[in-house]
Amino acid sequence: MNYAGFQSLTVELVDGVAHVIIDNPPINLFDLVLYPEMVRVSAELRDDEDVRAVVVSSANPEFFIAHFDVSLILLLPTGRPAPTALSDFHQMCENFRTMPKPTICAIDGRVGGGGSEVTLSMDMRFASSRAVFNQPEVALGIIPGGSGTVRLPRLVGRSRALEVILGSEDIDAATAEKWGWVNRVVDNPVEYSLAMARRIASFPPQAVQAAKRSILRADDHIVEDLLAEAGEFSALLSDPRAITAMNNFMERGGQTREGELRLGELATEIND
Repeated sequence: MNYAGFQSLTVELVDGVAHVIIDNPPINLFDLVLYPEMVRVSAELRDDEDVRAVVVSSANPEFFIAHFDVSLILLLPTGRPAPTALSDFHQMCENFRTMPKPTICAIDGRVGGGGSEVTLSMDMRFASSRAVFNQPEVALGIIPGGSGTVRLPRLVGRSRALEVILGSEDIDAATAEKWGWVNRVVDNPVEYSLAMARRIASFPPQAVQAAKRSILRADDHIVEDLLAEAGEFSALLSDPRAITAMNNFMERGGQTREGELRLGELATEIND
């Protein structure tokens, strides 16, 4: 498969390992460049039989993916009924979760919102000690509607997921590791992730696929839960308080490098 033609992604395929490198300056925002390209690459990697393992990392040491572009969320239609089919975003996340090969992300720097939800969908997460995690949506008057309310509790448990999602605070790498949000904190997450991917890619692929299928059976009702989450998210889009909070976020430095580096504090300020 030809992985050319991307603007915000580079895909390197070596010995069955596809390394996807995100580079969408200045903060790797999920915008109209990165978002459709991540949707596309998730489907292509899923269907490419030459790919036996996937690693996703960032070219920006400060940001893995900041979050979804709030200015685009403000443009989403309101008053729609609860969906009966997965959105492109949910399908992208499901591609990473269910493709018949391991998916690994190497996190160095900040990851939040929709970016965090993508990493939650992958099979393994390895982070540097500099990594910072955040789900800021409730402070914006919405919810993590791209799978965060579904996936995070399955990883860290109900109470910790509520602390993260309702608190909208920054979570450091050491805490994330302790909670099971990431597999390990390592000195070089890209190097570690690629080594793990190469190791798995060297094993009999049928056994790798069967093992992943068996483990995925524990994720009961996940599609139904994603559709319910999408309905909750959509219902909040017309709330005047959400619109005010999201506009305040943009006006007070959201989606700038300086604002995003203190995302937990900014989440508090927009509701003063």
